[in-house]
Amino acid sequence: MKKLLNIEPLGFPWKTQDPFLFCAYHRDEYPEGNENMGVDFDMLRGRNVGQDFMLKDGWRMYHGTNVPGFPYHPHRGFETITINKEGVVDHSDSMGAAGRFMGGDVQWMTAGRGVQHSEMFPLINDVEGNPLEIFQIWLNLPKVSKMVDPHFKMLWREDIPILQQKDENGKVTTIDLIAGTLGNNKALDPTPNSWASNPENAVGVYTVKMEAGATWTLPKTSAEASRSLFYYKGDTIEIEGQKIGSGHLLEAVSHEDIMIQNGKGASYFLILEGKPINEPVVKHGPFVMNTEEEIYETMKEYGKTQFGGWPWAEVEAVHAKDKGRFALHSNGVEEIK
Repeated sequence: MKKLLNIEPLGFPWKTQDPFLFCAYHRDEYPEGNENMGVDFDMLRGRNVGQDFMLKDGWRMYHGTNVPGFPYHPHRGFETITINKEGVVDHSDSMGAAGRFMGGDVQWMTAGRGVQHSEMFPLINDVEGNPLEIFQIWLNLPKVSKMVDPHFKMLWREDIPILQQKDENGKVTTIDLIAGTLGNNKALDPTPNSWASNPENAVGVYTVKMEAGATWTLPKTSAEASRSLFYYKGDTIEIEGQKIGSGHLLEAVSHEDIMIQNGKGASYFLILEGKPINEPVVKHGPFVMNTEEEIYETMKEYGKTQFGGWPWAEVEAVHAKDKGRFALHSNGVEEIK
């Protein structure tokens, strides 16, 4: 049986399958920061500041004007999973919650009935560069959970299971287990109302690094699940005798083991899998509901309430330069790492 159902170049954003809605990969080689953890004005020349998605000089400002990132904006009806591989992300939201997370950490946020949040990338190093590498994944919520209370949690790097599997030649494949199970290994619990919170939905989120020449088998999962492998960095791999270069999306069957033979150099993947929700999806920018009428009601409500407004003094909210990794939740509980 053919195990690879589709192979195509990665675009932007990356194409996803139900229950996932969206996936973006960001790699930016930011310069040293100024006294405000932002970019000096003369380095912004030639950019469309506020809408800068052009990879000029190896980095982008996105929607930021001084500090790179995404100033406050609303969401409703889905979840965001932000995987940080390198760099600094500052979170602030309309519930009064905040946080700073760095390389190896993951933030999982349920937007539910509505929240505003910002994700800024403060340049805390002022004598050297500030490289950033993150994924942001949108995971849909089923109709029954679309209007739950907003919630976020941190999956700290010290707690995320990291599996190292050696092949018969001693070559190592390293898997960061962000959601789901692999063999006898189980990820940390997701947010309580997530589609991923029910193991029967077989939601899996993994990042994978294979050493040069390594062989690794991705175990089978539920036959009902979709499965996407994003081969975003490396040279070549081989699956079922077919050579595939990096920069490709592989959609594969889920009820069969997938054996991957890596070529020269390290290879890197993001893998997303899970049972489809199989409900109508109507998107309008940052809102994802089941009907056009629900989108209309969402826009009307946001116009009236702003989902609680913005409690922070700055549009581009960042935390103190010397602040370490932390999460302040809306109930006042603070985690400090």
